[in-house]
Amino acid sequence: MAITAAEVNKLRKHTGAGMMDCKKALVETDGDFEAAIDVLRKKGQKVAAKRGDNEAKEGLVLAQVTGDGKTGVVLSLNCETDFVAKNSDYMDFVQSLVDIAINKRPSSKEEMMNEAYDERLTVAEKIIEQVGVVGEKLDLSNVEIISADKIVAYNHPGNQLATLVALNKDSEAAVEAGKLVAMQVAAMNPLALDKNGIDADTIARELEVGKDLAIQEGKPAEMAEKIAQGRLNKFFKENTLLSQMNVRDNKQSIEQMLKAAEDGLTVVDFKRVALS
Repeated sequence: MAITAAEVNKLRKHTGAGMMDCKKALVETDGDFEAAIDVLRKKGQKVAAKRGDNEAKEGLVLAQVTGDGKTGVVLSLNCETDFVAKNSDYMDFVQSLVDIAINKRPSSKEEMMNEAYDERLTVAEKIIEQVGVVGEKLDLSNVEIISADKIVAYNHPGNQLATLVALNKDSEAAVEAGKLVAMQVAAMNPLALDKNGIDADTIARELEVGKDLAIQEGKPAEMAEKIAQGRLNKFFKENTLLSQMNVRDNKQSIEQMLKAAEDGLTVVDFKRVALS
């Protein structure tokens, strides 16, 4: 049977596949719309199987906050080349995943993959379908969601890095300070909010390295212990968000900047996602 341009365009809008792929699928199924969708899905599965071992280090990272400003999502979808990542259709697809995460608020990446993308497919199945569309491996590499009195999002130019900052107050001052902190997180990549967030293994390793360095410098063992503790304190200052010096004003820490912005204001959580 003859396949019309309108039928091809309808299938393209529904799946995101190319015009020629849509036409071939409709021809193969004698114009059966649902069967053509399945043909395109199977194509995605075949491409995914072939490209499963490929590296997917390009892609997009997007952060977004709910309308009430109390929940934020940061999500990354990896692909193989920046050619695909810079395509507007790819950006739209990533945005659609962010919208689902905002609405459904999954507790893990696995839960996100099992969410319904539409009436036909789960998110996982839609990603496989899109593999057939773009011809590259796709990987939903990260989904992070946090809630607080106020969430601020920062998307770094180029969309390969994004951050969320959770604050304990909802005010104009909190939003402005939060924007600065979100950029601080992007630039300085802190390991934790404060020293209480640093795991015991990391602390033990830093103490051991600090002590060994002191001994190599000729310091006696009893002095090496104190030197190692001093170096650990420096490690905390450099690697925990509230103790880090403000990159905009290195005369004050982030904690001091927040208190100056509004009495009692602090960060209660943060997320940083970068392509990897």
